[in-house]
Amino acid sequence: MTRVLGIDPGSRLTGFGVVDADGSRYHYVDSGVIRTLEAPFPERLRIIFEDLAQLIATHQPAIMAVEQVFVQKNVSSALKLGHARGAAICAGATSGLDVAEYTPRAVKQALVGTGSADKAQVAHMVRQLLGIDAPLAEDASDALAVALCHVHQTPLQQRIHNTQESRP
Repeated sequence: MTRVLGIDPGSRLTGFGVVDADGSRYHYVDSGVIRTLEAPFPERLRIIFEDLAQLIATHQPAIMAVEQVFVQKNVSSALKLGHARGAAICAGATSGLDVAEYTPRAVKQALVGTGSADKAQVAHMVRQLLGIDAPLAEDASDALAVALCHVHQTPLQQRIHNTQESRP
């Protein structure tokens, strides 16, 4: 069984989701949102780093999967999001975790079958795959989606790796 910590980074709200995967079976472990809403920006980064380090110590995941930055129109927001991602990645790296990164499009493709799926479709699939009846916070649902994306991508990546190694 592999435990995956998924992260949906944000400078004010950072979602996290922990999933156990055993082949094609998935088990929900934990999820939630790290809230840094009113803190000065450097303090927000510290909170993200420390809270994720504590979650890693508590849940002992094998790997961390993080959503990549999606730049829309506001460059300043994208830079802040990048800093939040950096704090999250540093928490994983300092805990000895490998860190996998996925684009929002790849996450949607892995869960819904189309990279243009909306958040409601992704949230529905997260709840279906993990057998969760109650609604989830949007950021927590997105983080669980990132974790599930990693679980889906790992066998494919392993087959590609094995194929490349077997070539003369």
